Amino acid sequence: MNIYEKMGVTSDVAIVIISVGLMLSLGFLMTRITKKLKLPNVTAYITVGILIGPYVLNLIPSQVVEGTEFLPDIALAFIAFTTGEFFKVSVLKKNGPKVIIITVLESVLSTVVVFLVTRYILRMSLSFSIVLGALAAATAPASTMMTIRQTGAKGDFVDTLIQVVALDDIVGLLLYSMAISIAVAASSGGQGVNLGSVVMPIVINIGVVLLGGLFGLLMKMLMTKKRTTDNRLIIALALIFLFCGICALLDISPLLGCMSMGMVYINISEDDKLFKQLNYFSPPILLLFFVRSGVNFELSALVNTSTIVGSTPLIVIGIVYFFVRILGKYFGSFIGGQITKKPKEVRNYLGLALIPQAGVAIGLAALGARTLGGEAGEALETIILASSVLYELIGPACAKLALYLSKSYSTKLEELTDVSLVKEDGTPKTPVEVLIERIQNIKEQIPKQEVLLRQEEIAFTEEAEWYYNANHRKPGLINRR
Repeated sequence: MNIYEKMGVTSDVAIVIISVGLMLSLGFLMTRITKKLKLPNVTAYITVGILIGPYVLNLIPSQVVEGTEFLPDIALAFIAFTTGEFFKVSVLKKNGPKVIIITVLESVLSTVVVFLVTRYILRMSLSFSIVLGALAAATAPASTMMTIRQTGAKGDFVDTLIQVVALDDIVGLLLYSMAISIAVAASSGGQGVNLGSVVMPIVINIGVVLLGGLFGLLMKMLMTKKRTTDNRLIIALALIFLFCGICALLDISPLLGCMSMGMVYINISEDDKLFKQLNYFSPPILLLFFVRSGVNFELSALVNTSTIVGSTPLIVIGIVYFFVRILGKYFGSFIGGQITKKPKEVRNYLGLALIPQAGVAIGLAALGARTLGGEAGEALETIILASSVLYELIGPACAKLALYLSKSYSTKLEELTDVSLVKEDGTPKTPVEVLIERIQNIKEQIPKQEVLLRQEEIAFTEEAEWYYNANHRKPGLINRR
């Protein structure tokens, strides 16, 4: 019996609204704690979901969880669309080949080793092993990007890392699409796995990518220069939601299509402000998605056994998955760095920065759980959620260590500034003079307060100022479309 039944609350509308309010408010409050611990927000959201779920406080009824099954699709659509911003043709032409080789190798190797271990050592079913292996390819860029911003790191290692992380989820999505189709065919009891079950997912995904590109073109046509921020958001959300609905109708993942939509839009419009505005709008949706994932987390399943895994508890499988995936990521990026002749700083430490795994993997696990259903679906989501919490706990620290070992940033004052040790007349400067000059040099490099504002906030602030001026100076302008 949940808390609403105990309190005699029978209104479904009230239960849903209160549940959503609790998820948002408690998710925010938990970030106040994780922020002091220097942990990412995702950890806070998943933790809150577990606490208010059926195994602890039981504040969120099952009907609310079941009624929000659309959240993974919507949340991942936002993630995928905004990821498309990083795929500008000019950037891909410049650095594409080497980055693609590294990305493919680290993604595929992590998938292969997880599949081999779970299938042939842990003796799990083919369908489960192949989907779990495909999920190992995905990474979480948020933790890595946060660490880069905090340290001010730069250089070849940072450039390579950002590009690999951006491309990583594309490979992961392709692998997942093929894996889930093979898994469904293998568990259907029919003809099983054949050439068609491997080729068809590729054909379907090509079709989804093309359709997403058409939606991106349509978005560009509708986003005229006279559109206000509210109408731009309405158009963007309408097209993203409509695309997700079409994909749900066809029972396929919208992720590649949404990524294609964002990629086409940024390349033909050069309008990066829309992505910043969506990034400013999407946090509550992503919060609800991660909290719901925590609520849906089967804690009891961690210590239970399942017919698909034999006598091995899921907690053991989760731990094995956790370490094996790290090995695959590290050695895959190392081999890729050697093949592309990257400096030793890149090939030796890139794998450490690819450890985090959260958003895309959790979303794909939710979609996979829905597709596989039953014990397999529950076990898949449980393993990914449990391991994601661990990855997010150690991920930022590993990323910071990788940036430091690769010499992408330094904490030594003499390495932060480039100061001449002699004066113009050739006489040496005193230690005090050198120190003063270094401090002045650092002071000049510190951005002004307005630069420290998030770009998403700036984008919305500009529009707010325009509305104010339009209302108080030129009211007629407010009618622009």
